[in-house]
Amino acid sequence: MVDDDAAVRDGLALLLESAGFGAEVHASAGDFLESLHAGSAGGCLLLDVRMPGMSGPDLQAELARRGIELPIIFLTAHGDIPTAVQAIKAGAVDFLTKPVEGDLLIARIQSVLDQSSADHRRDAANRSRCARVAGLTAREREVMLLTVAGHANKEIALQLGISHRTVEIHRARVMQKTRAANLVELVHLAEDCATELEQPVA
Repeated sequence: MVDDDAAVRDGLALLLESAGFGAEVHASAGDFLESLHAGSAGGCLLLDVRMPGMSGPDLQAELARRGIELPIIFLTAHGDIPTAVQAIKAGAVDFLTKPVEGDLLIARIQSVLDQSSADHRRDAANRSRCARVAGLTAREREVMLLTVAGHANKEIALQLGISHRTVEIHRARVMQKTRAANLVELVHLAEDCATELEQPVA
């Protein structure tokens, strides 16, 4: 939490801790940035808008510049529609005005944390899927790309100058290595892991 009002910090910290959340409070954006180190960002950030020095939106922009993807909930007594729209467009997940009901704030925070956890699990699963694609040989990648482009085995054999049987073997290995159950899954895999398919084989 970053808020220049000590009473707000103390009150919200007590609320969050009573709800079972760990709360780390900072009086300014500068203090918060100084506390960050590699891999430290996690959870979500409750952020005031107007503060001495760096404002809330300025801190949001600085985190984006540093590549720190931290869900942000703005919580301010000085909310207006243009500021809210700007914050949401810049990636904030919510924009609440003070005073906020404790139950509402807790519910919003829990929702953000649940979504963040689901996103991390999905990202980890996708990295695992793409790692399997990265393990294909150069020829297997060629066969995979031509297969998902809709070419039949005979057409692939002609384009690559190999036998129809060799194409069948490569295609079977592609399905086995990627663990794709069918052509539809293979197409989705090619779309999701296009970068890995384009990488040169080590």
